[in-house]
Amino acid sequence: MSTFNYFSLLCFFWAFIGIISRFLIVFLGEKWNKWELNSAYSEEKPKWIYLISIISLFLVIYTWYQVFITEIEYSWIIAALISLTLIKVSALLFNYEQFRTFAKEVLNNKSKLQQLNIGVLLFSIICIGMGLFLY
Repeated sequence: MSTFNYFSLLCFFWAFIGIISRFLIVFLGEKWNKWELNSAYSEEKPKWIYLISIISLFLVIYTWYQVFITEIEYSWIIAALISLTLIKVSALLFNYEQFRTFAKEVLNNKSKLQQLNIGVLLFSIICIGMGLFLY
């Protein structure tokens, strides 16, 4: 079984984003919170959300396409996980204010933020393991 293919690359990329973002959240602290609430998720819905939504949808479709055209065992697992990102995309597109309220709650509650950070780090470790040993 090859350790370098689309699915392992996807696992490593997702883990990289998860780990780097957690380090930025921890090390930048309040600067991160201000950036996230004032720039990334400003009061008015940012235009980048539409571009990211299109890219996310394309990524999900392409990933499932790869599941069906390649014979890589267990590729459906990462495809299913990637498909779950459409939940966040939908929230950003159709319930932006609710998503922004949730983001404020998490960023202003150290316990919730710590739980989120630990969850993302654990998920990133699992992605690395999948990229190394499953694909």
